[in-house]
Amino acid sequence: MKKTVMSLQHLLAMFGATVLVPILTGFNPSVAIFCAGLGTLIFHFCTEGKVPVFLGSSFAFIPVILAAKEAFNGDLAYAQGGIVVAGILYVLMSFVVKIVGVDKIKKYFPAQVTGAMIGVIGLNLLPTAFDMASGNIVVALITLSIALCINKFGRGFIKQIGILVAVIVGYLVSLSLGLVDINTIAQASLFEIPKFTLPKFNLQAIVIVAPVVIAVFMEHIGDMTTNGAVVGKNFIENPGLNRTLLGDGLATIVAGFLGGPANTTYGENTAVLAITKNYDPSLLRRTAVLAICLACIGKFGGFLQSIPGAVMGGISILLFSMITFVGFKTVKDSNCIEHKNNIIIIATIMVIGLGTTYLSNKGIVIGIPITKTVTITGLSLAAIVGIVLNRVLNNQDFKAEEKTNQSIKAQTRTV
Repeated sequence: MKKTVMSLQHLLAMFGATVLVPILTGFNPSVAIFCAGLGTLIFHFCTEGKVPVFLGSSFAFIPVILAAKEAFNGDLAYAQGGIVVAGILYVLMSFVVKIVGVDKIKKYFPAQVTGAMIGVIGLNLLPTAFDMASGNIVVALITLSIALCINKFGRGFIKQIGILVAVIVGYLVSLSLGLVDINTIAQASLFEIPKFTLPKFNLQAIVIVAPVVIAVFMEHIGDMTTNGAVVGKNFIENPGLNRTLLGDGLATIVAGFLGGPANTTYGENTAVLAITKNYDPSLLRRTAVLAICLACIGKFGGFLQSIPGAVMGGISILLFSMITFVGFKTVKDSNCIEHKNNIIIIATIMVIGLGTTYLSNKGIVIGIPITKTVTITGLSLAAIVGIVLNRVLNNQDFKAEEKTNQSIKAQTRTV
């Protein structure tokens, strides 16, 4: 019973964002929830059940889905085809990582890069939380205060379900103030099979959608690093970055074939792990099963959709702040700021990652003849610049590391 309640807490954390993506793009929300649950189970299978993550709808795909939708007169089936191909590219990337080796990949993502990336992820999400909270500041503050008090003073099981308790209290307060739309629950059917749709494949749609995997690859590494930092394990090494990429790719392929948006690992659920200190991966698998059931139970879905945005905004402020904290802690614990080059790298990533987002909600738009436009998000651009800048400024460290590795290999062969 305890595990089920804690899994419900993870369900609530991911629900708002997972449903928001299909609402913004035109996909069926029930299908998106179903694909999130199924995708999570696929991911856990690929990663041997070692990584406590939940996969939800990816925000990175929103611009390209809308672009494909516009190009094909509102037919999202062509966007689905692009999503399937993007998932295939993801799978191919996992094989490349397997062949090249994690060590060669890892050296391009030291703490000054990954820590700053994690911080940018959290800070980029915070404005969304504040926008949601602005619907009713009082309700948002009550919800946030309850969560903070339980996290600070709670003990045992109560502390572990602090987020769920805060959401329930926020919901009851909203109900008493007449802020809950009861009609959402009343109009929902008791049982409803999600309306799945098949993809259509077109080269133009594929070229529009598929390149976004470059951006998502950067986000994936950041999410895996964040999750590992919270749990205290290196998931990039074990079960391996190639396995986590494979899980993400297969989940995205399945979502594309069923009629849902692409899937990605969710920072909201990683934040729940950080707050509750319970890192049991089986909790996330239970959450996945609950999500699949939710997609088929109209009344329950109606209840979750009736939760006021202010309640979820209050909780999201806490969740996204925790992600930001983990990023800064990663930088601090590594002592990388002792070197001035690393300070330059961190500052550059933060400025680009935050500046491009606030200057343009659409990110950096690059014109390409066939695709018309390709959008690079602020986070993706910051990650690319950070990796390149780190390689340039810390080139001597790279060479020294390579010489050390070669020496170790030579000694090993001699022995």
